[in-house]
Amino acid sequence: MIDLHYWTTPNGHKITMMLEETGQPYRIVPVNINKGAQFEPQFLAIAPNNRIPAIIDHEPLGGGAPISVFESGAILVYLAEKSGQFIGTDVRGRFETLQWLFWQMAGLGPMAGQNHYFVQYANEKVPHAIERYVKETSRLYAVLNRRLADRSFIAGANYSIADIACYPWIVPHERQLQNLEDFPHLKRWFEAVRARPATARAYELAAKINPPKPMSDAEKKILFGQDAKVVSALAPPRA
Repeated sequence: MIDLHYWTTPNGHKITMMLEETGQPYRIVPVNINKGAQFEPQFLAIAPNNRIPAIIDHEPLGGGAPISVFESGAILVYLAEKSGQFIGTDVRGRFETLQWLFWQMAGLGPMAGQNHYFVQYANEKVPHAIERYVKETSRLYAVLNRRLADRSFIAGANYSIADIACYPWIVPHERQLQNLEDFPHLKRWFEAVRARPATARAYELAAKINPPKPMSDAEKKILFGQDAKVVSALAPPRA
């Protein structure tokens, strides 16, 4: 059994999508980041960056003590290796997958995340920041659209953790001020991933755990008001 410490964000959706695809048994442990649950000691013990998701695998390959993993990209690699699915088995296929996974982690996720903040959540609208991140999001969409022009999925002919990592960050394309009609290859891929039964199950689960609703000012402060003082005030990590 895998404990998934989860909330309904793009990074959280990656892991429910992967677990639903692979059929590995798991249990959701909700971490309501809008209420500050990411700062609780039991969560920090497995996720020192106070960000979801994180997992505890109580039955790791080879046996032994449970293994905890934080960071969504690392979790996807862990689950792919454990299940033997959705990552290339030869060196070329493996690194074709990994480089696009890292592209999402280093580019698409952070840039789209800043887009989300300045377009949707910032109390003060900053036109330069909005323009900057909307343009960079569109550039990244174009990179992905070009990549998908001659292949079914991001890493080639087969669905992989690269697709799983990218899809949740494309779901809110309208809120990112992007039009998928401008990216026909990306749109075709997006619809193919959305049609997968595991994707549907993952998003149905999210809707039950945290039905969509506006974010309050207090919740925005918890999510976006963190600095070094917040982290420094946390209890010391366990030995």
